[in-house]
Amino acid sequence: MKRLFNRLLPKALRTNVVTIPVLRLHGTIMAGGSPLRPALSLATTAGLIEKAFAFDAPAVAISINSPGGSPVQSRLIFKRIRDLAAEKNRKVLVFVEDVAASGGYMIALAGDEIIADPSSIVGSIGVVSASFGFPELLKKIGVERRVHTAGKNKSVLDPFRPEKKEDVERLKSLQLEIHDTFIDMVKERRGGRLADDPDLFTGLFWTGGKGLELGLVDALGDMRSVLKQRYGAKTRLKLISAQRGLLSRIGPFGSRTGSMPSEIAAAAADGLIDAAQERALWSRFGL
Repeated sequence: MKRLFNRLLPKALRTNVVTIPVLRLHGTIMAGGSPLRPALSLATTAGLIEKAFAFDAPAVAISINSPGGSPVQSRLIFKRIRDLAAEKNRKVLVFVEDVAASGGYMIALAGDEIIADPSSIVGSIGVVSASFGFPELLKKIGVERRVHTAGKNKSVLDPFRPEKKEDVERLKSLQLEIHDTFIDMVKERRGGRLADDPDLFTGLFWTGGKGLELGLVDALGDMRSVLKQRYGAKTRLKLISAQRGLLSRIGPFGSRTGSMPSEIAAAAADGLIDAAQERALWSRFGL
């Protein structure tokens, strides 16, 4: 409406200032998360995405900095962005900061264009599952593991039992299905821009410069420069952020004011676990 009203004004009274909403999607991608380590998921981003597309602007700019995580949450965020882009007829420009890898790159596919820094990390089009096994540790400390199930596959990949070949084969079968879905998304969104490279879907990752050669990104640059070049020197960037009222304020360890010590301790423990998982994802890319 604002743009329509501006066009109806005499040229002398028109404003040339364009405001572009900016959505920051930074962090690991998972359904859970904690007050100490908020994660990217549809639940945590849906409101911000809606708010960005409600803006009367020619485009929505999205800043991505994520090493990946849940493929389900990644695809849900991707789909919500694409659905609103079609509904609102908005162009989506994705800007990669340090990394858009694995699930982070899946979200980046929502962009009509992907712009990266030459030193950004992009790609990692694959699926990974990591865990630990502790069967020998239990023996050493004298602990007996007792598991009773109805259904022979209910304790698949139990970390306290020796790994079984059939369990690993089942896991790999699931990974291949998820990988195929990821590959299909990349081919659908990037199409003829992709280079014919045998390593493209092997899980390897590259710099933004190499990603440009491979067709994983469309250009190299930074958000402020690109947006001002396209929409004018007076272009303003409006960061879309969640509103925080008095009731949403949190205390130490992510707890709300008045929380019990046990709740604070639980939040701290969850935060430490989430931090370890997040650190492992980032470290894969030397970050």
